[in-house]
Amino acid sequence: MNVLLTGGAGFIGRWVAQKLMNDGHDVYILDNLSNGRKENIEEFANHVHMKAFIEGDIKDTKLLDDIFQQPFDICYHLAASINVQDSIDDPATTFNNDTVGTFNVLEQCRKHCTKLVFMSTCMVYDKADASKAKGIDEHHPTKPASPYAGSKIAGENMVLSYWYAYGLPTVVIRPFNTYGPFQKSSGEGGVVAIFIKQDLKNGILNIYGDGTQTRDLLYVEDCARFVVQAGYSDKANGHIINAGTGSDIAINDLAALICPDKERIKHIPHIHPQSEIQKLLCDYTKAKALLAWQPEVTLEEGIERTRQWIKQQL
Repeated sequence: MNVLLTGGAGFIGRWVAQKLMNDGHDVYILDNLSNGRKENIEEFANHVHMKAFIEGDIKDTKLLDDIFQQPFDICYHLAASINVQDSIDDPATTFNNDTVGTFNVLEQCRKHCTKLVFMSTCMVYDKADASKAKGIDEHHPTKPASPYAGSKIAGENMVLSYWYAYGLPTVVIRPFNTYGPFQKSSGEGGVVAIFIKQDLKNGILNIYGDGTQTRDLLYVEDCARFVVQAGYSDKANGHIINAGTGSDIAINDLAALICPDKERIKHIPHIHPQSEIQKLLCDYTKAKALLAWQPEVTLEEGIERTRQWIKQQL
């Protein structure tokens, strides 16, 4: 197939690109490099299935017109503003990227009958019920506690409206907290990457708040398989689908797993407590049923793979 991958130079996008090319598809990457990095995809430069890297923005409708002159079978739409605090400080940028940009891509897909897989986020959900073992499924209440989450829900609704109004094959995917090699380990990067980098440098692991908040941590190669499979499967069309491990871990326990030295684990005031989700635990039953997908990499194995990669970067 011919595939357009927006945000393909980003952390998850890079692994999705690799999976698609390994599966024999021709991949065209569009990325404005605001979150992504050219270095993430350097190794694919001479890959037989890496057809083009276009540095550009999904808000540029003329550019999108030009790109879609090439017929695509699927568009995996991962390009987005993803930083919660940035969305609180500057909601307009996040809304324009994540909602308006998504609309622009959708319009091209509608005109050219291209299937769209939209990368949303678990951050759209209200917290899981701590009194129940069952995690968050796709019918769980949403709660847009940040403009990032609000913009993603708006994007989701537009994406699904094109399935109902036009019969355009679209899928909304909500991966839970993804980690692994190529994730940024600074700023509001991934907590696993930040903790590992600090541990390797014998630095302090700072935990926002009391550390009792939990995350369902999904290894990036498992996530990429999920993303790609959502595009391959006709059964996924018109659906919202979660991906996670079905197991959550408190941030305090995650820090202790990565850094056995308790003296180097500190608690600091939360930068956005109003947008924190106390408990994130995924129920991926639907992904298993529709996509025959399930996670394969354990948290311990994923942390070790990530540690080895970060060690090479230091």
